[in-house]
Parts: sequence; structure tokens; C-alpha cells
Amino acid sequence: MQDSVAAAARAASRDPAGITIIVVTKFHPASLVRELAELGVRDVGENRAQEAKAKASDVDDSRLRWHFIGQLQTNKARLVRGFASAVHSLDRPSLVDVLSSEAGGVLDCFLQLSLSDEPGRGGVSPSELLPLAERVLAAPGLRLRGVMAVAPLGQEPSRAFARVREASERLRALAPEASAISAGMSGDFAAAIAEGATHLRIGTAITGKRPDHV
Repeated sequence: MQDSVAAAARAASRDPAGITIIVVTKFHPASLVRELAELGVRDVGENRAQEAKAKASDVDDSRLRWHFIGQLQTNKARLVRGFASAVHSLDRPSLVDVLSSEAGGVLDCFLQLSLSDEPGRGGVSPSELLPLAERVLAAPGLRLRGVMAVAPLGQEPSRAFARVREASERLRALAPEASAISAGMSGDFAAAIAEGATHLRIGTAITGKRPDHV
């Protein structure tokens, strides 16, 4: 996978070292996370709060950075705050308020963009992006890293990721340090890299199919 990402980066005239691969391990056992850690993986992504919390506690490896990438319910936000290094799906003020904390270290935050009307995807509209960013910037214990998005089903990924890049440019006019873009998965990472993605969320291309019993 690293070779494929590096090739896509070079094709986009980018340095592969500027791209972080987050290995998505949802539905896979903690034993797989341990194996990945021994192979050098440092960034792990999960999208279900309770499963992620249990897995992080089970693995208990200080080398790992846990990224929460799924839709986050407000009543699960403090749970995620306890183990995650980053939340990629911040999309409403109530989450900012619950995640903000003077204690527990700094939590990296990505603002999720809405690119479609698909139910369950979440995300902020273009008009809501900068007001939400301002709220994060004013919140203790939170660090605004950039934007996140999922390419809509049935849409050309490159067109979707071009919209993400444009949103990132608007965000950086407000917060120059918030330059990260979390976009691209197993099937569309090359298109995401071409539009500036700095964080890829790769699951099946690395972990294989999810277990049959899920």
C-alpha cells in the first residue's frame, strides 16, 4: 500500500512523506491492531466509539495514535476524548463543546464537510464551515487540523475532492495552520492525493475483508 500511495504522490508532484496512512481496523480484532503495530503502523482508525474504546484499552500501545473517523454522537464524545488522538468527524457546535477540555491533552480536530444528501454521512455545509472553525479555535484543548470528507457514492471522486480542496483553502484563510485534508479511502485515494489529501483512511486494501461474523 505504501508503494501505491507513494506512486500516486509522485504522479501529483507531491512528497509521499507528507501523507499519513490511517489504517482503518473497524470490526477487526485487537490482535490485528497489535500485528499492525509490530509491522510499523502508527495511525489506526475506528468509527464506532465503544468498539474503539475497548480495542484501544485492550491493545494499550503507546506507539499508536487512534483516530476516530465515524459519526460521533454527542453522548459518546467524552468516551472518544479519553482514547483518541484525533477526531475526523466534527460537524456541529455541540460536539465542540463536549470535546473541549482543559485536561486530557490536546485533541486534533478535522471538520467534516457534507458533500451530498446521503443519510448518515453527516458533515457541515459550506456556509457553516467557518463559524464552526471559529468555535474550535476558541475551544480549550482542541487543535484545528483541517477538513475531512467522504466522496459521495456515484459521483466522480476527483470532482468531490476538488470541492474539499476549495473548502480547505477557505479554511486556511481563517486558520493558516489548519492545512490538513483527511480524504481518500481504498478505492479513491489516488484522486484524493491529487487534490491535496494529507491523511488517507485505508481499510480493506490493507486489512482485507471484514470478519464474516460481523
